[in-house]
Amino acid sequence: MAPQDGRTSIFIDSHAHLADPAFTGDRDAVISRARDAGAQAIVCIGESLATAAIAAQYAADNPRFVFATAGIHPHDAAKFEASRDIPKLRELIRGSAVAVGECGLDYHYDNSPREAQRAAFSAQIALAAEVGKPVVVHTRDAEDDTRSIIHDAETAGVTGVLHCYTGSHNLAEVVLRAGWYVSFSGIVTFKKWTDDALLRLVPQDRLLVESDSPYLAPVPFRGKRNEPAWVPHTLSRVATARGEDPLDLGRTTARNAQRLFGLAFEAA
Repeated sequence: MAPQDGRTSIFIDSHAHLADPAFTGDRDAVISRARDAGAQAIVCIGESLATAAIAAQYAADNPRFVFATAGIHPHDAAKFEASRDIPKLRELIRGSAVAVGECGLDYHYDNSPREAQRAAFSAQIALAAEVGKPVVVHTRDAEDDTRSIIHDAETAGVTGVLHCYTGSHNLAEVVLRAGWYVSFSGIVTFKKWTDDALLRLVPQDRLLVESDSPYLAPVPFRGKRNEPAWVPHTLSRVATARGEDPLDLGRTTARNAQRLFGLAFEAA
């Protein structure tokens, strides 16, 4: 049954880079379009100290709808200094951030030395354990080390999400056993996507959807600047692969995001 207000989708965008300069000219309109499309909330990713501060301001400007995170992306791990950066992240997280991240490992681009990536990732896992927040994790071509650090996180009582996931079934199963979540982006709508079995592997109560905007716009918008209002296209594709109703799955993934991040709002 569709919502009484006529919307055909309900969702939470669990990962959007609203602080990206791509949104400088029309960020408020982007947020408004997301509401109109059925978004219950947007998790605005702070993948650096600078963007985390901006994300915090957007969250303050859009209470109970935009929620910020704070972390250091693996691409920037070479410049990470725990003694300098962890206190700043701690302040942001104790202020309003709902999660630590985006953090993790990227051995595909290797924009930072792998040792530095592992050190920055582990330091942010330790911070998440300290402040009692989940982590938002980026992993690409780094499954062995990701698996090892997630084991450390599980031992420390830290949960989180593998965002924009396109990895192996094995790593997905590892994080699911650890109590984590798995999030899918517009990549699953691309012609090159072939792993619908992965979309079915994730239990309904551990599944999230995201835009990863301004990147990875779903079909039929591929090649354009992405935005949260287009998450329903990803949600519909995931629902089709799973044989589920998109509206019902949207409600479920919204509840999952609310639970993981501790979001304070009234879900539809």
